[in-house]
Amino acid sequence: MVEPVARRRLNLIQGEAKWGVGEDLVLTTLLGSCVAACIRDPVAGVGGMNHFLLPGSADGSQSSRSESYGLYLMELLINGLLKKGARKERMEAKLFGGARTIEGLTDIGAKNVKFARTFLTDERISYTGGDVGGEKGRRIEYWPHSGRARQIFIEKSAGLPPPPPMRVRQESIGDLELF
Repeated sequence: MVEPVARRRLNLIQGEAKWGVGEDLVLTTLLGSCVAACIRDPVAGVGGMNHFLLPGSADGSQSSRSESYGLYLMELLINGLLKKGARKERMEAKLFGGARTIEGLTDIGAKNVKFARTFLTDERISYTGGDVGGEKGRRIEYWPHSGRARQIFIEKSAGLPPPPPMRVRQESIGDLELF
């Protein structure tokens, strides 16, 4: 009987970047309009993922929550990979997310995707695929060692109305008269 390979699963939330080495490493995140860049160096065997909410800008005009911005998280991820032995000229990237999850509002997902693609082009990092846009959120699993990625779409909710408020009966603890 063959035992399954134990996996190190690292879950990312918005505003995070994580990286590592090993065949057993799996990086996961849930995305809506946010974008995740999955970047690796196949020769060094190191890779990682980030999860950003807003594109950001190079002029430093971002708010104090810079960890939510793509520019910061792309640089953080790339520098983390370089410290683990990656070389920029060998890096390859996949992009996921950027859905338009709420009708009638600004399409921040499309802005995130445009930023990420432009960043990869400007940094001369090879774009090898992924899946962006659409109207559904997605769960991403990424194996940096092999570059394999799996995407599972999250169905939109049926838009059910909220349940009626619960009535809480309060016991009287004394008399009080208000005018």
